[in-house]
Amino acid sequence: MKHGFFMTGTGTGVGKTFVSALLAEQARAAGHRVFAFKPIETGCRIVDGMLVGEDQDLLARVAGDWQQGELRSLYGFVRPVAPLVAARAEDRAVDLEQIERVFARGAADSDLVVVEGAGGWRVPITESADMGSLAKRLGLPVIVVGTAGLGTINHALLTVEAVEHDGCRAALVVLSNRPEDDLGLATENAFEVQRRVGCSVVLASELDLANVMQLV
Repeated sequence: MKHGFFMTGTGTGVGKTFVSALLAEQARAAGHRVFAFKPIETGCRIVDGMLVGEDQDLLARVAGDWQQGELRSLYGFVRPVAPLVAARAEDRAVDLEQIERVFARGAADSDLVVVEGAGGWRVPITESADMGSLAKRLGLPVIVVGTAGLGTINHALLTVEAVEHDGCRAALVVLSNRPEDDLGLATENAFEVQRRVGCSVVLASELDLANVMQLV
């Protein structure tokens, strides 16, 4: 592995998968081998008797569609809730060591690794571990993704504080602005977050792989 990032969010539905897929697509377009991996996904659908994680499937496809089996979809749960809660409902448990082993296999020959967490930094995975625990075990710099509108300054700053409190490095904050968002407000929010954190802050519409690669 030459470059790798752990993607976390300021919450659920803030644009993590969009940003992860965007980086993977840019890397593939530049000729890089990409491993895009979401080890845990909740809210999966049953299609033709198979459990399908839409985020997991999308990331594998934009990475080149070479990932199969555990490298494509490791843990999937039906209920759209925190992984610990979803696992309990199915009388299952997430094994962080298994995630590490699969991560190591996928990362071995890859130029860029993008690992996407489920939900935010403090989302519980097991009785004693949260998403931050997983990120720390994988040892990757962290990209924090948040919305671009009202409330994002507080959420982004709290997430960066939590990342750094856990001994991980926040490498970048991405505010995932959408076409309907007020670009002026999004830009102002990015500026205010930038003034208070020790890492770069960009809008998703300005995200550039070459600049991201320089952060490691």
